[in-house]
Amino acid sequence: MILSTLAAAGGHIRFDQLGLDPVALDLGFFTLKWYSLAYLAGILVGWWYLLKLLAQPGAPMARRHADDMVFYATLGIILGGRIGYVLFYGEDMWSDPWRILRLWDGGMSFHGGVVGTSIGIMLMARKHKLNWLRIHDYVACCAPFGLFFGRLANFVNGELWGKPTDVAWGIVFPHTVAGGLDPARHPSQLYEAGLEGIALGLLLWFLFWRTQARYQPGKLVGWFLLGYGCSRFFVEFFREADEQLMEFARQTGLHMGQWLTLPMIAGGIYLIVTAKGRRQRVEPIAGTESVA
Repeated sequence: MILSTLAAAGGHIRFDQLGLDPVALDLGFFTLKWYSLAYLAGILVGWWYLLKLLAQPGAPMARRHADDMVFYATLGIILGGRIGYVLFYGEDMWSDPWRILRLWDGGMSFHGGVVGTSIGIMLMARKHKLNWLRIHDYVACCAPFGLFFGRLANFVNGELWGKPTDVAWGIVFPHTVAGGLDPARHPSQLYEAGLEGIALGLLLWFLFWRTQARYQPGKLVGWFLLGYGCSRFFVEFFREADEQLMEFARQTGLHMGQWLTLPMIAGGIYLIVTAKGRRQRVEPIAGTESVA
């Protein structure tokens, strides 16, 4: 099967022969897409892992706070992600404001989702009088799950593909060139799933479980910002710029996604470097021990 697929693609894999469908379930009156399931999976698996982290000594909040935070974070992801997309990638939507409300029309911005989630966490922390920066550290450790599932959904949707390439693992996505032959392209969605999801997740896992990073407020979220920023900046060199931002990329030399990662990288470095100075005695809100 694999050999015949490669042969049919002239040495490259053809996306339309992989048997992938953006729709996971179609009942006629109800349609469920893999992209929606990716969001749900990211939130549910992240919630499950967050509870594992909170069971450790010196946690910044209890289970009851985590349940409340999931609501705030989910709202922040949806609203922030959509608003960010409209501001950075969907300027044409301003001519038809109703499109902004149609979440299935267009996309979501990760950078906007980060801002929205951060605002949600700060509101929740203020409500319960908790340390918002330490909560960010714990939530950052859970974020790679959502990134991994989201990038896999991008691949299944056949969107956000990469630049033309001759590498053996290049994939021929359909309808990427108007009126011309579709070239093989980098599967940049999978590159991002590997770096932003798996590699970054393993880094944060090591820092949380094998070091004292969680007792230095801001260190884990700093590594998340730095790791995501560097991963995204790197992969953008292999990713095709959004069609409406092609001219922007030519004029500035970088994609919009790369420009948006620069503040994340700078902020991440700052939080990492200054984290040790913020360490203080951590009294448990959940867990069983006080941590010096």
